[in-house]
Amino acid sequence: MTEKTTRATVGQALVRFLTCQYTERDGVTQRLFPACLGIFGHGNVAGIGQALLESESNDPSALPYILGRNEQGMVHTAVGYARAADRLQTLPVTTSVGPGATNMVTGAALATINRIPVLLLPSDTFATRVATPVLQELELPDSGDVTVNDAFRPVSRYFDRVWRPEQLPGALLGAMRVLTDPADTGAVVVALPEDVQAQAHDWPEALFVERVWHIGRPRPDHEATQRAIQVIRAARAPMIIAGGGVIYSRATDSLARFAQQTGVPVAHTQAGTGALRHDHPQSVGAIGATGTTAANAIAADADVIIGIGTRYSDFTSASNSAFANPDVRFVNINIANLDAVKNSAVSVQADARTTLDELIMELADYEVPAEHRERTRVLASSWRATVVTACAPSADAITQTQVIGIVNTVSAPRDVVVCAAGSMPGDLHKLWQARDPKGYHVEYGYSCMGYEIAGGLGVALASPDRTVFVLVGDGSFLMMAGELITAIQERVRLIVVVVDNRGFASIGGLSESIGSQRFGTEYRYRSADGRLGGDPLPVDLAANAASLGAYVRKASTCAEFAIALREAMERTTVSVVVVETDPADRSPSSESWWDVPVAEVSALPSTQEARARYESSRAAQRTYFRPAESEPEP
Repeated sequence: MTEKTTRATVGQALVRFLTCQYTERDGVTQRLFPACLGIFGHGNVAGIGQALLESESNDPSALPYILGRNEQGMVHTAVGYARAADRLQTLPVTTSVGPGATNMVTGAALATINRIPVLLLPSDTFATRVATPVLQELELPDSGDVTVNDAFRPVSRYFDRVWRPEQLPGALLGAMRVLTDPADTGAVVVALPEDVQAQAHDWPEALFVERVWHIGRPRPDHEATQRAIQVIRAARAPMIIAGGGVIYSRATDSLARFAQQTGVPVAHTQAGTGALRHDHPQSVGAIGATGTTAANAIAADADVIIGIGTRYSDFTSASNSAFANPDVRFVNINIANLDAVKNSAVSVQADARTTLDELIMELADYEVPAEHRERTRVLASSWRATVVTACAPSADAITQTQVIGIVNTVSAPRDVVVCAAGSMPGDLHKLWQARDPKGYHVEYGYSCMGYEIAGGLGVALASPDRTVFVLVGDGSFLMMAGELITAIQERVRLIVVVVDNRGFASIGGLSESIGSQRFGTEYRYRSADGRLGGDPLPVDLAANAASLGAYVRKASTCAEFAIALREAMERTTVSVVVVETDPADRSPSSESWWDVPVAEVSALPSTQEARARYESSRAAQRTYFRPAESEPEP
């Protein structure tokens, strides 16, 4: 019997395939690709562009097209969407060949580092090579099949190039496998030569049937669970570090029950903020270099660290100086083997929610000593008082800390705060009082300047029932403000708070701490002596935002800022509130450390002093932890 086929171009087949993909978890089925982002150029306008037009003409809801303004920004939007959807949905991104394609490389790296699924569809140069070299083609004397798109390979979890139409089904099915793998996902790149996109082929109808990709909950191995239970039972001062995996697994209720039942204090990473409500009795807040004094004090003495869905980044571990107990042991619960085995841990490679539910039953008779519960309460209470004092409004010029406090107060519990780079993420991590698992969205795996507005757009598209507050410094705003136009175009409600500290405040503070005197971090004219030390530049961020079509307000005091925010919340469009703050203002110290090397020799006294402090702090670093199942030294 002859298989039924449909004649269509590669671009048309691709678009039709994307409309037929679904994910399912816990009985809930949803479309994997609700919409498509893109910017057209000569590489994709006749292929994917034509196919999207044809799809829209037949059914505008099948794969709505969203016109972006910056290729990197579009990937950030897709990441924001996928993260808000717990990695069960994402937005494909199409670009033209050449700079349009390579502009996405930074976004691909961000997605892969954060383990967020995005499908990138960059155009490529002609497969036929008839007219080589074509516009924007990379010519290499020793290779004829390498293009600029090969730059995606080291920053992607999956890469393929479709040289012939027959290769498309295999490439797409391989892409779906990675996009729907919670343990090993990231940027998925399918490069499409511009001539191949427009080629026709007879496709089997089976390619276009609805496919449901089931996202399971891998159960923990019994022996691994028992080893973990043995280590936890022996603990006198245990601690949980909750990472993003707790939220993606929707294990937050299970975590709250486990913490309440056992009394184990819970700290959270950047991605794990919201895994436990800030006012839960066992919550001690953020951990590590941008953490709270409560969490870091408990981490320093802990005899067992239970890492759930965390990858132990250098900020989380304070560059491996946070866990000072010489006999500390680790139990790691993670769906990814790469993370489950870190720190010589007892490794439980499984779904976070499934594992926690099992531990709740198995450890029903376990509870931490009363003094550990009391210490948790006292330390957490002290830190909360510190936060209240630091964020309290005043009649003076507003500080970044007060900006965070006012947004936290004005926003509703289910609203979302979005941030990425600069000093703001660190301040948010230690100060934000999370009330909802999806209410905190900070991209810190790559700490990418420019993510904020584009990522916030993705969050807003995925969460139309939540108000999204984007907190962005002037440096990041100037790098990528164009997606404000896309948000306006899509009638998305977005409140963007631009903190104007006239330069790169975060790096300025870091520069000062390593003895480099804030060199090259302020927006200034070049002075007569040839240095960038003249008067401040006359940058008008409010006028910039207004020129893009946003509703704009300015604020210089706490009272003005609160009024501007409440006014923005009454609007249904994009609002931008510009607020000037002091770049030298400091949030409360985490009493922790981050390893940033300081020049070993220098003629500058400031650098010499910083090097001495660095050597002292580095002495606390640990390069290896004893296996959790081994006996401590007598």
